[in-house]
Amino acid sequence: MDFLAFSRICESLENTNGRLDMTAIVRDALSSLDEADLPLFIRYLMGRTFPDWSQEKIGIGPNSVYDAVAYVAGRDRRAVVSTVNRSGDPGRAVESLLAKKEQMSFFSESLTLGDIGHDFTLLAATGGSKSQKEKDRVLRRLFGNASPLEGRYLARLLLGELRIGIGEGTMRDAIAGAFSVSPAAVEHAYQAANDLGEVALIAHRGEDALYAVHIEPFRPVKMMLAKQGTVTEMLSEAGVLAAEYKYDGTRFQFHKAGGICRMYSRKLEEVTHAIPDVVEMLDAATPHDIILDGEVIAVRDGRPLPFQYVLRRFRRKHDVASHIEEITLRPNVFDILWIDGETLIDLPFAQRRERLDAAVSDAYVAPQLVSGDEEEIDLLYRTALDDGHEGIMIKNPRSPYTPGVRGKLWVKIKPAVDTIDLVITAAEWGEGKRAHIFGSFLLSCLGDDGSFIPLSKVATGFSDEALQEMYAALSGNILSEEGKMVHVEPEIVVEVGYAEIQRSPNYTGGFALRFPRFIRLREDKSPEEIETLRMIEERFAAQSAR
Repeated sequence: MDFLAFSRICESLENTNGRLDMTAIVRDALSSLDEADLPLFIRYLMGRTFPDWSQEKIGIGPNSVYDAVAYVAGRDRRAVVSTVNRSGDPGRAVESLLAKKEQMSFFSESLTLGDIGHDFTLLAATGGSKSQKEKDRVLRRLFGNASPLEGRYLARLLLGELRIGIGEGTMRDAIAGAFSVSPAAVEHAYQAANDLGEVALIAHRGEDALYAVHIEPFRPVKMMLAKQGTVTEMLSEAGVLAAEYKYDGTRFQFHKAGGICRMYSRKLEEVTHAIPDVVEMLDAATPHDIILDGEVIAVRDGRPLPFQYVLRRFRRKHDVASHIEEITLRPNVFDILWIDGETLIDLPFAQRRERLDAAVSDAYVAPQLVSGDEEEIDLLYRTALDDGHEGIMIKNPRSPYTPGVRGKLWVKIKPAVDTIDLVITAAEWGEGKRAHIFGSFLLSCLGDDGSFIPLSKVATGFSDEALQEMYAALSGNILSEEGKMVHVEPEIVVEVGYAEIQRSPNYTGGFALRFPRFIRLREDKSPEEIETLRMIEERFAAQSAR
């Protein structure tokens, strides 16, 4: 498929309101694609450059894109940035600049999805001392061959935000409609394969092929997520619950097969090199080829340390050995997804726990209480707090493992301080001694279509050190500036506390946080894991009921 045809479909979707109409546009396009283009089309339409499980990253920020466009358009870089700032949309700014470009290639060629895929792979593989020059060359070639409309979506794709409103649900239904299979079958395959592009190829073969998809070692799947709730509600629905400590650590997924072990973070990034001691512990804890889900915590004198100590180890790229002695980590395994070629995610949690207990050393399996007695569960909760943990997790023993799903089958019980995970989409320059860094931040939740919906600003709770850290994390991801406000790529997730959720006409989602306060950076979380607008509505309803 020509990238121009892809761009025209993107433009059509961008101008379409209504999920059903959008699903129909995508469905009809999928039916006409060949097998080489199909997975690329799906990933790009969702604003992704590689499969969700892939470790490949193109490693391109706004500055590189703006430099390449300036070169191709024959403009000064400051003129490019100025155009982006006036537009507020880097894609449309690039489109307008390419419409007037002066550096026309004598050998300009039309772009295809395959060309884009090849260059994205090249960008991801380019490293070393000359990597930036090589990446600049690739970007200049891409934008040099791009028409203005193609430039709009190429820039957005490189910056990770396509802005056309295609979420996983819409794509799932489009694949189901295009290949006459059920959405449930598509969802089942996606949970195991973690790549809707590949799932579409499998859907060609029919529904049975989708249900036959299994988890594979070294292709991490999204982790099952929990919601807030109460023991009373869970007991009324399940009768008996499995209760475990809620650790203040970092989630991990451990893969072992054929004598090879790898560890992945909550964001599905490989962290084997950063925590080799934990990898060795789990390798020795089981003789099986296996995939485990758990949480690693930092400990000192038998007591858990705050979350930040774990992050120090996960961030480490050099001199790891000395930090192993400085910060002791301990894994706590609480689920098993795959063992010796058998996928277990469809089994009830109680059965998965039995398989886990039989396969992994007791030293690393998280303690668990199974009970239908609310007082007994409450005693475990108080014991967890006394031991220095965040609270408890309560799980329905009949629950399957649903990758990437935040449902009511797993519920977290913490002290009554409401906190929420949101992504930063803009920042505002500070004043006085903080004039050279950002002093407040615009926080957004996730819409059903995958867009980010502004919810609140936060300016309190930051130490000077935290503000410096936030500035360092955001300054390389600036998309545009408008007065004192700076719009950034939606990559940095933060946890904030708040007094209550209130209705507000000032934000597009219709809600705002009252007295928001920064708690901590959540480097272990991806933007896809933040609170959704639907969950905000549920919190507001529960708050109103109280």
